[in-house]
Amino acid sequence: MKTYFLGFPRAARLTVALLLMVLVSACSKKAPIAPPPPPAPAAATPAAPAQQRPVVADFSIEPSSIERGQSAVLRWSVTGANDVSINNGIGTVTAMGNQRLTPANTTTYTLTANGPGGQAMANATVTVTGPAAPPPPPPPASRGAGTLESRIQSDLRDVLFDYDSNNIRDDARAALTTDADALKRIFADFPNATVVVEGHCDERGSAEYNLGLGDRRSTAARDFLTQLGVPAGRLKTISYGKERPVCTESDESCWQRNRRAHFSVGQ
Repeated sequence: MKTYFLGFPRAARLTVALLLMVLVSACSKKAPIAPPPPPAPAAATPAAPAQQRPVVADFSIEPSSIERGQSAVLRWSVTGANDVSINNGIGTVTAMGNQRLTPANTTTYTLTANGPGGQAMANATVTVTGPAAPPPPPPPASRGAGTLESRIQSDLRDVLFDYDSNNIRDDARAALTTDADALKRIFADFPNATVVVEGHCDERGSAEYNLGLGDRRSTAARDFLTQLGVPAGRLKTISYGKERPVCTESDESCWQRNRRAHFSVGQ
């Protein structure tokens, strides 16, 4: 006779018990731990912006062709530069500007701009046409005699100008070429001397206008001399307008004598 337990045969109860043990054992096992996610990549540090080289927006000379003795205007405009300079005696300049020039010969001007990003350069050329200035006369046989004032009076010639003009004409170029050589000798004999280039006008026009015209004439004469090698630091300029005429007649011959650049001893 078969034995029953809790209404089930003994064999069935053993089978159910084994199944329950298997299920409990399976449930008691821990689930595998998932590996942690990889760390997020660090944010890239933005690169510093590249520094730009200076930019020469404009470097030109107008007119680009002149006759000897005439003037031209050099203009420039630069951005992104710490310092700007122009050769041929102009030197350091602001980032934007202009300068009137009276070169004796064809000249190429070079602008150099330096900035955090590097260097930029530009060239501008003015062509000078016309007859060459006559050769200067030979120097006097004896030098060094006399005072500075007497040397200026004897060795230097006045420079004459056309009416209402500060252009260096042909006879003025010849006079200034001679004066440049004489000034170099004077400065060699008087190392501490300075010479004043005076600008004068005839009686026509207002006093105010003639002061400005006289200033342009003295400046034009000084610039021409420095281009011929006379030290710029040894020359000063002043304008007397029409206040110091050498002739008081009201005719062209007298007016021409008064339209001049004259030299005197500097203080």
